Amino acid sequence: MTLITGLSGNEIYCLRRKGLTPGDLVIGNSVIALGLVRSLLSGLKTLVGGEVHQITALIQEGRSRAYRRLVREAGQRGGVGITGVANELVFQGTNVEFLAIGSCLHRENGTPDDELAFSTSADGQALYCQLDCGFRPLQFVFGNVAYAVGLGGGLLGGLRSLVRGEVVEFSRLFNTIRHLALQRISAEATAVGANAVVGIRTTILPFVGLQEMVMIGTASHHPALPAAYTDAPITSDLTNEEMWNLIDQGLMPVQLVLGVSVYSLGLWGGLSAFFKSFVRGEIRELSSLIYAAREQALRHIEVDARRCGADQVVGIKTYVYNLGGGIVEFLAIGTAVKAMPGVHTLSEQLLPQAIIRDQDTFINTAQSSSAAPLNQPTNSRSILGSVGTLFAIVAWIGYVMFVIFR
Repeated sequence: MTLITGLSGNEIYCLRRKGLTPGDLVIGNSVIALGLVRSLLSGLKTLVGGEVHQITALIQEGRSRAYRRLVREAGQRGGVGITGVANELVFQGTNVEFLAIGSCLHRENGTPDDELAFSTSADGQALYCQLDCGFRPLQFVFGNVAYAVGLGGGLLGGLRSLVRGEVVEFSRLFNTIRHLALQRISAEATAVGANAVVGIRTTILPFVGLQEMVMIGTASHHPALPAAYTDAPITSDLTNEEMWNLIDQGLMPVQLVLGVSVYSLGLWGGLSAFFKSFVRGEIRELSSLIYAAREQALRHIEVDARRCGADQVVGIKTYVYNLGGGIVEFLAIGTAVKAMPGVHTLSEQLLPQAIIRDQDTFINTAQSSSAAPLNQPTNSRSILGSVGTLFAIVAWIGYVMFVIFR
């Protein structure tokens, strides 16, 4: 039969160096009706904000069902592994499809009786790096949380947003949400006997009026890790190529660290920034607010890094999300690393084919999407737009009060 694989030439080259050969593309899916989702939404406490447990469980089961079907198909094809596992949501009109897709792998000189030994979110090149770092991949894992922003911590949080500075209720809410996904992916890894989750990718997706934060990665085992990590696996959002470079220097990732802070311009700060936006020059209210919020998010990361005994935090990325009404969330994310004895790569030099990026040869410029790019950082223009909306509301309330009491 003709081989049909999702692996590129570079991936095939790298995997052959580890005794693996390409197999067929495999797919698993599950489709649910959005009518069911809407009926669940009607009873949700979306005004309060926070995790919506019913929807989290629904999405988790849909993703798991699609993954199990993917694994079953790979086993039927005699694969020893599945690489490049992706677990996506595809909206099909009034239905949503949970889609799992990957490529089978076989051992060189393998037999038809070979059993499926692992699955990984890493593509062929990243899997080569992971294997060369000494990790043994076990299973594709994910952790998710569906949540509603609601009133962002209730009425108290809403009232505090009228005052300039950090909205503590909002910060606690979002900090809890962001860490839940990490806790759940770690729990999945522990359940399969892993002491590490590597190559974690984090995505925020819209889902029927809510948002889902999902982390995917590969539960793995590394023989050089101390026994303590059996119950609390290391977590890393470094690419496997980046991880190879650090492990070559004797540095091991120990924990993905997150810092969240939510700040408000406040009523008067918002009005002042709005009027100053008509004049050329710096808007100091915005400058100082963004600086303070970013510093607070980084302080949270520093605390997490100290708790896990890290030597440094690398690969820090910062994002800004506009929550509306002059309120912004600052998210900082990175990986804490520390020096460990006995940590090294198997090869002295990384293959060039492991770091060459494949070029996209299919480009569809006709496709359009109505979904908001939730992972795209928000610029100050968006913040000022929200401030303008807030000003319009305040002006309207003032006008009504004037008409009533004149």
